[in-house]
Amino acid sequence: MNTRFIFLILPEVHLMDLAGPAQTLHEAIEYGANFQIEYCNTDDTVVSSAGLPIPKINHFSQIEFNIGDFLMIPGADMSFLMSEKFKKNTQLKNWILSMYKKGVKVCSICSGAFVLAECGILDNVSCTTHFKRTEQLQDLYPKTKVQNNILFTQQNGIYTSAGIASGIDLTLHIIEELKGSYFSHLVARELVVYNRRNGLDKQQSDVFKFRNHIHSGIHKVQDWIIENIKKRMNLGNLADIAGMSERNFTRIFRKETGITVNDYITQIRKEKINELLKNPDLSRPKIASEVGLKSERQVSRLMNINKQK
Repeated sequence: MNTRFIFLILPEVHLMDLAGPAQTLHEAIEYGANFQIEYCNTDDTVVSSAGLPIPKINHFSQIEFNIGDFLMIPGADMSFLMSEKFKKNTQLKNWILSMYKKGVKVCSICSGAFVLAECGILDNVSCTTHFKRTEQLQDLYPKTKVQNNILFTQQNGIYTSAGIASGIDLTLHIIEELKGSYFSHLVARELVVYNRRNGLDKQQSDVFKFRNHIHSGIHKVQDWIIENIKKRMNLGNLADIAGMSERNFTRIFRKETGITVNDYITQIRKEKINELLKNPDLSRPKIASEVGLKSERQVSRLMNINKQK
C-alpha cells in the first residue's frame, strides 16, 4: 500500500516550500519508494507569492486520506495567512483538523505552521517556523510551544519545519523514518545534499556523516562500504573502486572525510550493529557475520568502545 503525500497549495504559496519537499519525495519514488504525491488547493486558480499561476487542481474537499498518509502544508505569504479570507475559511480548517484526528500525519513547511496553529493542532505542541516568524507565531497562538533555532520538530504525528530549505531536511527525515537511513542517504545524494541536517542539529547518523564533500570517487567507496559491510574490506579493492592508487586513496579519503578508511568502516559497523541489536531474533554471532566480523567478542569490543566514547 502506498504512503500518500498530499500537498495543500494555498494562495500566495512559497514555491520553494512546495518544490523542495515535493522533489525530494519524487526522487524517493524514483528509487522505488512506495510513495504517491498528490496536490489540492482552495481556489480554482492559485497564484504563488512569486506570481506564478497554478491552474485548477482538486479542491481539498475532494481528497480522502488513509491512516498514515501525510498532509503537507507549504508556507504562504503572511498577507494571506493573516487575511479574513483565510481566517474565516472554517471549511478548510475543519477539514485539516478532521484529517489529523483520523490519523493523518500533518507536516508544515515554514509559515505553514500558522495554518496548523489556526486549526488548534499546535496547542501544547512543540513546533517551529521561519526564524523571522517564531515570535509572531507564539504571540498569536500562545498555546503553542514555539522552538527557536531548530530545523524541524516532530510530536504526536505533527511535523513542523523552519524556513525554506529546512523543508527538504524534514522530508528526508520522514523518508528515513519510512525507508531507513541508507535509502534516505541515496535520495539526499541525488539532490546533492551531502551535509544532512537533523531537527536539533545533534549527532547525526554515521551513514550521513563524513559526506560533506563532492569527490565522486570517495562517495563511490563510501557507498560500497555501506552496501557491503558484511564483506571483508580490502584496501586495494577500495582504491580500485575510487580509481586511485592505494597511497593516493588513503590520503584523499582522509582529506575529504576527516577520518581514515579504517575508522570510517568501524563507524559504519557500529551503526549497523546498533540497528541489528534491535532485532531480538538475531544472535551475536549472526550480528558479527552481518557486519563482517569473525566473532561475538569483536562485536562486544566495538560496542564497549562506543560506550566509552
